[in-house]
Amino acid sequence: MSSSGDIRQRLSAIPHVLADFLHSLPNDHPVQIALRTYALSLSLALGPAFLPFAISAKARRNGLAGLKTILKRELGVSGFAFAMTAGVGGGTAIRMLWDMLATSAEPDVASENKDTNHTWTKLWHWLSSLKDSQKTFISNMLSASVAISLFHSRNGRSSSSASSTTILPSIPPIPADTAQRPRSGVKSSITLDLTLLLLVRAMDSLIERAEKRNSPSPTERDIERRKRRLRTRLDALVFWACSARIMWCFFYEPERLPRSYNKWIMTLANIDGRILTALRALRSGAWSYKRHHSTQPDLLSSHARDLGYPSMWGDVAQLPAYGGKEASAAWKRLGVSGRAGVGGIPCELVHGSVTGGSCTANTMIRGAEAFAEAFAIYLPVHFLPILLTRPRSLLHARSLLRTLLSVLRSASFLSTFVSSIWAAVCLTRTLLLARLFPGVSHDVWDGPFGCTFAGSLVCGGSIWIEHGQRRGEIALYVLPRAIRACLPERWIRSGSRSVKYLERLTFMLSLSTILTAAIHQSESLRGLSRWTVAFVMNGPNAGFWKRKREETSTPPTPAESTPPSDTALPES
Repeated sequence: MSSSGDIRQRLSAIPHVLADFLHSLPNDHPVQIALRTYALSLSLALGPAFLPFAISAKARRNGLAGLKTILKRELGVSGFAFAMTAGVGGGTAIRMLWDMLATSAEPDVASENKDTNHTWTKLWHWLSSLKDSQKTFISNMLSASVAISLFHSRNGRSSSSASSTTILPSIPPIPADTAQRPRSGVKSSITLDLTLLLLVRAMDSLIERAEKRNSPSPTERDIERRKRRLRTRLDALVFWACSARIMWCFFYEPERLPRSYNKWIMTLANIDGRILTALRALRSGAWSYKRHHSTQPDLLSSHARDLGYPSMWGDVAQLPAYGGKEASAAWKRLGVSGRAGVGGIPCELVHGSVTGGSCTANTMIRGAEAFAEAFAIYLPVHFLPILLTRPRSLLHARSLLRTLLSVLRSASFLSTFVSSIWAAVCLTRTLLLARLFPGVSHDVWDGPFGCTFAGSLVCGGSIWIEHGQRRGEIALYVLPRAIRACLPERWIRSGSRSVKYLERLTFMLSLSTILTAAIHQSESLRGLSRWTVAFVMNGPNAGFWKRKREETSTPPTPAESTPPSDTALPES
């Protein structure tokens, strides 16, 4: 009886012994880094993985079988959490082992094999001559190669069925009539989005490092401020170009965008899928106002009936292709008001159930709806970092007001992004350009270089509403998706060795650059990458994390009460 009690006592003491052992290790020890990386990666992987299981009735009917499949996938060796732990924690372990060997593995000059001894001596001296940052980079390269190999060990699985390695929610795909998905069975890398994300962050780190190489003297502060203003302008330019490409792909080539991102834009745009199908048919020639031809004659007729309008309003054979008197006569015959002098689809069908034929009301309502949704998204984005680091600052009215104003500013940015697209569409096809040039057919105004092109171009200007520091983080968020949308689709899905090895090399170089910068030049990182890597590599006592906790014990100054600009962004 006493022996069993001793066993239970010893077993109960194991967690305490383990906790004491972990607390005895420094925060930058490989074991500590591996534990933090695994915990963070697992939370990022299981959250999106459990989301379909939680909201899908089909997933719930599968019961424990579906849950077991998710856990087996994410807790396995090739899962996101284990692979990232190998890539991040493995680098620090290799670096520590390197230092240990450097002090003990002196070349044996008395070796009988002189050729081998000479080679080893040269190699040892070369390795010893490397800088600390170079040793760290090489160590991270080795561990990153292990990580990407683990990711790619999921043989025979396409990106559509693999788990989310892009740290994005796994949202069910949009309906077939609103997106042209690639045919099944086509090979695709499951890590492409993650690789592009790391590439963008690594390149940003290198650019930031080049700018800060020479620290400014007091007399050069004005020059430094001008450089910062130039950087925010470049961030705005990057966002504008990326958003234009992303929105154009949303209209015409949605398969180039991640499914979850496509779904999110679709929800925010609140546009009927049949309108998007008609736009894509115009681009391919399957729909033409001039020829009064459509391969799907009932496409927009059914949309008109569902909205309560006559089906003739969506009949391509009845719709005028050009503006002028003929268009006015056609609209009078069809019973459409407020569209005299222009052709194309009636605005009532384009606006959908949001409003009637008023383009002004449609733009305002769309903007208000987007503002409400964006406010709900950005509220936790701005408040959670403060609640986690300095919650007492929210007790001060000035700090609370600053944070609330930041939320309103971010919500206004996203609202303007959405409403500007609708305003550009209506100005192009109805209110301005189509009236100025009635001789141009609506195959042009409603085509890929008409209203949708104008909307894609103008929406990026909304970034100027955001704070200067947040422009950079938003630009870094959309840039990987824009790069993905510009890559040749046939080449990406070819499964060729060039794609495989180029992606592997990019992944290894990018992850190594970020991890090396986190240790040797942490100031070159910014935004989400800075917060994440600082916590993983150095723990909660790292830099600003420690300072933020200390700030909770003292009232914040106006400068300290400003909400952090380097917070994670939603899918905007």
